Amino acid sequence: MTGPTPRTVCITVDAEPDCPPYLWGWRGMDEAAPLLLDLFERTGVTATFFTTGDAARHAPRFVEHLVSAGHELGCHGMTHKAFPDMDVGEAEAEIEESTRLLRDFATVTSFRAPFLRFPDRFLPMLAARGYRVDSSRGKYKPSHWTPSAPSELTRVPASISSSWIRLPRPIRDPLVRSLRSPVVLFVHPWEFVDLRATDLRWDCRAGTGPGALTALAEVIRLLADEGADFVPIGSLAEGRSGSPSHDPPVGS
Repeated sequence: MTGPTPRTVCITVDAEPDCPPYLWGWRGMDEAAPLLLDLFERTGVTATFFTTGDAARHAPRFVEHLVSAGHELGCHGMTHKAFPDMDVGEAEAEIEESTRLLRDFATVTSFRAPFLRFPDRFLPMLAARGYRVDSSRGKYKPSHWTPSAPSELTRVPASISSSWIRLPRPIRDPLVRSLRSPVVLFVHPWEFVDLRATDLRWDCRAGTGPGALTALAEVIRLLADEGADFVPIGSLAEGRSGSPSHDPPVGS
C-alpha cells in the first residue's frame, strides 16, 4: 500500500519595506533577508521572492544574490501601495515600472499584489506583460470566496497568513498539516526583526525576531519530513509539470 501523495509547497517571501502601512524602514531587508537566504540554503528550499521595485532599488545586491542562488524573483508592485486605491493609469504605471526594473535582474513571470488585494479589472495588465502566475489572494480572506473574472493567469492563493507561522507549535503544526496541496506560505523579512516591544498591531509584532526564524525552520522541517516537494511558485503555471489547470482547491 502506498502512502498519500506528497504535497507541493511554495515558500514565498514578500520583500518590501518594514510592515507597511505602519512602518516604512528597511531593517527587514538589511538585517533579516540574508538570514532567510541562509535558511533556504541549509534546508534546500528554492523560494520565490515577491519583491517591490523600491526594495530592489534599496538592496540590488541582495536581489542579485537571491537570483544567483537559484530562487525565483517575482513582482510585488513598485511602491507597496494598495492597488484597489489606484485608478487604471496609476496601476499601469505601478506594474510597468516594477516589471521593467525587476526584469533587469531576472525573468519575472509571477506576481503578488501588496496586502493580497488586486482588482480583477487589472489582471489583463499582467497578462499583457507576460506574467503567468498571480498569487494575489489568500484562502483565509473573504475575497477568496467571491467569484473571480476569467484570466489567462494561473491563480495560486496563499494558504494561510504569515502571522500564523509564528503561532505556538501545538496550534501551528496541526494547521500546517491540514493544508491542501499546493501549500503556499509567505513571510516578510521584517517579521524576522524583533518588533515585540513596539506599539504595532498585535499580530504584526507577536513572535517576531529570532523566534520567527526558528518557527519557519520548524515548519519547513515538518513539511520536509512528510515528503513535501518544495518548488518556486512559477512552476505552477499552466502547461508545466504538476501545475493546476485552475485555482487550487481551498485548504482547511
